Amino acid sequence: MKARVPQSKGPQNLQQIARQAQKLQEDMDKLAQELDVKEYTATSGGDAVKATVLGKMEVKSIEIKPEVVDPEDVEMLSDLVIGAVNEALRAAADDKSEQMEALSGGLSVPGLF
Repeated sequence: MKARVPQSKGPQNLQQIARQAQKLQEDMDKLAQELDVKEYTATSGGDAVKATVLGKMEVKSIEIKPEVVDPEDVEMLSDLVIGAVNEALRAAADDKSEQMEALSGGLSVPGLF
């Protein structure tokens, strides 16, 4: 009597996994494109300086209230601008990371994303 070897569904499962990975990559690419144009705004100095950045980590605009422009204290204004820009960039990076992780379910495959 010969033993029956169960039929392997390996290739079919492998193809299914490959399709799922391709779909996930397409979804992540679409999300990345959407996040690249999303705007993030932060302020500093009690709204004296407002910075807006795009999700692709580019500064879109910086607004400075005239009353904070003091020729005697340019360093303070510089600090306010840096603070607002850095906060807006942090918000963009955090949002992108959270949304990508939510989409991928925390999956991390080197070279896939």
